[in-house]
Amino acid sequence: MNYHHSASQPSFLATTPPSALVLIAEDEPQIARILAGYLERDGYRTAFALDGQEALQQHLALAPDLLLLDVQMPRVDGWAVLAEVRRRGETPVIMLTARDQDADKLAALRVGADDYIIKPFNPAEVVARVAAVLRRSRVRHHPVGGQRLRCGPIDIDQETYVASVLRDGAPVPLTLTLTEFRLLAHLARTPRRVCSRLELLESCMPESNSMERTVDSHVSKLRKKLEEAGVMNMPASLRGVGYRLESDA
Repeated sequence: MNYHHSASQPSFLATTPPSALVLIAEDEPQIARILAGYLERDGYRTAFALDGQEALQQHLALAPDLLLLDVQMPRVDGWAVLAEVRRRGETPVIMLTARDQDADKLAALRVGADDYIIKPFNPAEVVARVAAVLRRSRVRHHPVGGQRLRCGPIDIDQETYVASVLRDGAPVPLTLTLTEFRLLAHLARTPRRVCSRLELLESCMPESNSMERTVDSHVSKLRKKLEEAGVMNMPASLRGVGYRLESDA
């Protein structure tokens, strides 16, 4: 069954000039319609699939610019859809799920998801996250640097979400939460630049409604894990300003 525009049902394919096409794989039609409405209002084209098998068929037929993918899909679940989409290529994928656990977020990102949104969500936030992922995707396909970051003894693989510290010639893996990994990677991209709490909050915890001071707690835990691995005084704190990875020590 085709869920694109027809005379008998709401349009799931925007009539605006050609722009990014977002495939919404969601088995609850009301949620899909709301997402489509918000996305189309911002100029995106949208298509709709009610189950995982149709999502894979639509992905092949339409070659969307981004896939919004519910985890709990009938016929073929979201994890299997994600794995197949990754086998086919690099279409950006944002997972939609009711499970709010760091382990699930990391699993999604390691399998190849570009972002992870917890239900219930604000549709306007979803649109903002779609725009952010599409921007990152364009950078990834026209990269300035590689997927690996190095800062002193710290090695960060942005592709696999693995960070480690080189000690005595051997890598010592860091057991980081998703937020800690994001903070470390963000700071490592410009290790001498001071990043404000607001910047770190918006860049590393986009799904959170936390206050800026929450960043202090996450940075403190990250610093402790780095110290346990033998890296001292990183990230460095500049009182009243923010954080940078490299200190002056």
